[in-house]
Amino acid sequence: MYPHERSLVKKLANKPFALIGVNSDQDRKALKKTMEEERITWRSFWDGGSTKGPIASKWNVHGWPTIYVLDSKGVIRYKNVREHAMDVAVNTLLKEMGIDAPQAKEEKQEPQKKRDAKK
Repeated sequence: MYPHERSLVKKLANKPFALIGVNSDQDRKALKKTMEEERITWRSFWDGGSTKGPIASKWNVHGWPTIYVLDSKGVIRYKNVREHAMDVAVNTLLKEMGIDAPQAKEEKQEPQKKRDAKK
């Protein structure tokens, strides 16, 4: 998932978007090395080296990876969306905020006449 996540972070750099990771790896040195190798530039929290850490427990996470997409008010709007579905979810929320979202691959674009009629 890292390549897609890197792409999403880059594509949405100037939008109100944040990708946040939570990590349960036991070996923090190995985790740091992996984050460097995978070019993970977004904030990632360490959850105490356990899948039953305080963050996973508070959010009732039982499987990894678990993905939550929250709206601007902090409400979970999508869960476990990946790749294209994640792009569509994020773009939908940006559009709800009145922000132009970058087109997701394979996302159907409305015909120009239809878009112009909505303006």
